[in-house]
Amino acid sequence: MSFVKDLSISAINAGFVTVLVGFTSSAVIVFQGAQALGATPEEIGSWMLALGIGMGATGIGLSLYYKMPIATAWSTSGAAMLITGAAGISMSEAIGAFIISGALITLCGFTGWFERVMNRIPMSIAAGMLAGILLQFGLDAFASLNTEFTMVLSMLGSYLVARRMIPRYAILVPLLLGASIAGIQGTLNFTEVDLALATPVFVAPTFSWQAVIGVALPLFAVTMASQNVPGLTVLKASGYNAPISPLVGWTGATTTVLAPFGCYALNLATITAAICVGKEAHEDPSRRYVAGVAAGVFYTVVGLFGATVGALFSAFPNEFILAIAGLALIGTIGNGLATALKEETDREPALITFLVTASGVTLFGVGAAFWGMVAGMLSMFILQYRPKAVESTDSA
Repeated sequence: MSFVKDLSISAINAGFVTVLVGFTSSAVIVFQGAQALGATPEEIGSWMLALGIGMGATGIGLSLYYKMPIATAWSTSGAAMLITGAAGISMSEAIGAFIISGALITLCGFTGWFERVMNRIPMSIAAGMLAGILLQFGLDAFASLNTEFTMVLSMLGSYLVARRMIPRYAILVPLLLGASIAGIQGTLNFTEVDLALATPVFVAPTFSWQAVIGVALPLFAVTMASQNVPGLTVLKASGYNAPISPLVGWTGATTTVLAPFGCYALNLATITAAICVGKEAHEDPSRRYVAGVAAGVFYTVVGLFGATVGALFSAFPNEFILAIAGLALIGTIGNGLATALKEETDREPALITFLVTASGVTLFGVGAAFWGMVAGMLSMFILQYRPKAVESTDSA
């Protein structure tokens, strides 16, 4: 089989790091979003089960079908919106809103509306947005030296040596070394880990205008603008001609089906996807799709064990997570900046896109990635727009 031939330890490791970073960086926001709706511990476990299965099914299926490293994720900005914007909404009304939001994403995906918008975004602007999204992760890796100097410095050194000697394992080596040092230092804490399978909890949806306006439409907007746009940018900037419409459509369809069990919003991954598309996954871009499949498998396992896996990932010191994430994204940040600043005519708009995105500004509940793109496009229009000269004709 082609998949067996394409299997590699580096790709599987990239898939694992993808899940490690994705879960530890935002799972607490999902938990808080569920709690804001009054979810019981059993319902929170069901949310993680539905989200894990949804991310697993879409990641595995889409990666295998298109032979591209396609990683999907829950909508972090959507979960943050639930924390602040779901006041007065019951769980059943929220489930109804999730279904409506998923249906809208499905419609925009399969009809091609979203693709037509994406195709108009210049590569320099897209690459600047990607670099801005990932910059903080690179900075956090080195900022971790302030609190865990020995471990983080050792991880950095081992990354450089491995990058020189065995580049395919440049992330696996610091991951293993960092975990070993954390164990020796006694900073690994497995006392709260109690493995137990999650069980699905079905909540019958109800529909109200309050939930549609207050939850469904904002959830749809932030998922498309703050998650799917940069998610597709990651694939595009890495040289993958991804079929936009079906990718977005299938994440929406999966959300709609699993919404009654707590799958509030699935989308194309951004930060974690950048780990799967990099050289650390495999030197051969055509074999990196295995990383997307591996991430899907690990996400499924996370879902099956629900919130319990959160305790497992939380056992690692925060500095370890920040360091491994930053190291895994160094190459992608560099490629994004190189592409963004390559053309002199596009340099200033791309740099504005990068800076606005990196600033983390949020307006009207929509994240910095979207506003960075808007700022870059407006800058490009102002700096480069030339009205067509009116052709004069001689009259006899």
